[in-house]
Amino acid sequence: MDLDAYSAAHRDEWDRLARLGSQRRFSGAEADELIESYQSGASQLSAIQTSAGQSVPGDRLSLALSRARLRFTGASANVLSLLPRFFVAQLPAALYRVRWLSAVVAAAFVLVAVLFGWWAASNPAVLATMGTQAEFEQYREDFVNYYSEFSGGSFTSVVWTNNAWLAAQCIAFGITGLYPVYLLFSNAQGLGMAAAALDSVDALDVFFLYIAPHGQLELYSLFVSGAAGLRVFWAWIAPGARTRARALAEEGRAMFTIVVGLILALFVSGIIEGFVTRQDWPWVIKIGIGTVALGAFLAYQWVVGRRAFRAGQTGDLDEFEAGARQLVAG
Repeated sequence: MDLDAYSAAHRDEWDRLARLGSQRRFSGAEADELIESYQSGASQLSAIQTSAGQSVPGDRLSLALSRARLRFTGASANVLSLLPRFFVAQLPAALYRVRWLSAVVAAAFVLVAVLFGWWAASNPAVLATMGTQAEFEQYREDFVNYYSEFSGGSFTSVVWTNNAWLAAQCIAFGITGLYPVYLLFSNAQGLGMAAAALDSVDALDVFFLYIAPHGQLELYSLFVSGAAGLRVFWAWIAPGARTRARALAEEGRAMFTIVVGLILALFVSGIIEGFVTRQDWPWVIKIGIGTVALGAFLAYQWVVGRRAFRAGQTGDLDEFEAGARQLVAG
């Protein structure tokens, strides 16, 4: 396509569309013309984007279409009507885009936790700086009692809000590239050292048994939040053909979509931690509940997310919700 020739041939139509889009009152004939011009303009924009990609004429036509659409659609759709699209398309697509990075973050977290746990457990001097044997014995009792010290509802609320806040921080401050790494590293370090302390009093099984029911979904949610934050950071470092501002805006909106999903996932893990871990049930049942919860999240991320991603979703808002893009010289 010769973009200049195509633009010259349709410039009068686009100017008329822009003028109609700026009007506030219409006659019957003008209303019909507005809709017809919008339909034609949408087809022409599709042809431009397919042949030439992003361009100044295309961006200007997109802006005129956005304004025209507001004239005959009025207020945005009811929020409740948008929920199915959010949970079936936008959220799973955003989660799918960080699937491999989530796996890398998980592997790095486990490696750090294992290395610190092994280092502390194999060095009596390190353990001595952490406490005495009597203190480790008391820590074992406190570790077990921690899950039944408060009522199930209160405990769930505390762990849920704390974990959701950590996940939101990972994504919100992901642009720094340092905060998610620091948060994940410090948590992995703390987990490894806690395991070493319990191992010193022959209670490593207690550590894994009490962590496993809720920890599977809780930790993976933290890994996903770290991956999403690092994705925002990478959009700033390597925006590709986009400007950095546009890359950050698009990735920031898409990745913050994940916050909603993680809040719900962490609520489920909080319920398991508050109501399941404390129960006097066989461990295979309690750990099985946590495994089912993690499996459901993974299926949502990988299966539903793949379907949404292949349908063209990225997790970002659509063109009209996100607003018109800034025009650049081309």
